[in-house]
Amino acid sequence: MSHGFERLRLAALNIDGVLLNDTFSPVIHQFVVSRGGHYTAELERSVFSQPQRVAGRNMAAAVPGNLTGPEALAAYFEERDAYVARHPVTVLDGAISLVVRLRALGLRTVCYGGLPAEHFERFLGDHAHLFDGPGYVCTDGFRPGVHEITTEVFGLRHDEALFVDDVARVAEAARELGVAFIGHPTDFAHSHQPRLMREAGVRYLVGSPAEIDEPMLRAVDSEVADGTFWAPGLAAEAVDRPRASAAV
Repeated sequence: MSHGFERLRLAALNIDGVLLNDTFSPVIHQFVVSRGGHYTAELERSVFSQPQRVAGRNMAAAVPGNLTGPEALAAYFEERDAYVARHPVTVLDGAISLVVRLRALGLRTVCYGGLPAEHFERFLGDHAHLFDGPGYVCTDGFRPGVHEITTEVFGLRHDEALFVDDVARVAEAARELGVAFIGHPTDFAHSHQPRLMREAGVRYLVGSPAEIDEPMLRAVDSEVADGTFWAPGLAAEAVDRPRASAAV
C-alpha cells in the first residue's frame, strides 16, 4: 500500500479513551474520593498509563488505610465492573471511521492499551482486519509503550509514528522521543488531563475521533518532516476544536 505522507508511516491508537469510551477516569476518581483521598493531577500522573502493579500501589497510597497495591487493584476492578454494568463500554462515534480514514491515506494502524488482548477482541474484534501487525499491543509490561511499539513492533523510526491517546504521560513520552501526538483527553469533569496535555506542549487536541481529519493529519506530517512538531515556540498555539460529548 502506497502512502501519501512525507514522513508518517504508522498511526497507533489507544483503545480506552480514544476508540472506546473512558470507563477508567470516573472509577479511579470514585475509588479515591469515596475513601477520603484527594483526587489530584499528581494522582493521575501516578496512575494513568502505568503498569497495573504500579497503578495499584499508587492508588493504595492515595487513600487512608492499609490497603496493599494488589488489594487496591482488585477493589478498583470490582468497582469498574459495577460501573460498566451501568455505563457500558462502547465504541466512540467516529472511531472506526478514523481507522478507515488513516488506512485510506496509506498509514499502517495498530491499537494498544494496558488490558489483555481479550479486551480488544471483545469490543473491537469485528474490526480487527483494520489493524496491522499484531493488531493490538498490550503495553502493561512496558508502559507507555511509545518507543516499543514504534521501533520494536513495527521497526520504524520515532519520527515515522503518530500516537493518539487520552493521557498526558503518553504525550510526554512522545515529546521526549520526537514522536507525533494528538491528544483526545477525556471530558470527565474532574480530569486534569486537558491541562496536563497543554503543559506537555500538546497542540493538537480533539474532542472526538472524527475531528482527526485529513487536513490535520497532513499538518502533523508536515511539521514532523520539517522538525517543528514539538517546537517550544509553538506550544501556546494549541489546535483545539470544540469538544463533543463522549458516548457513555
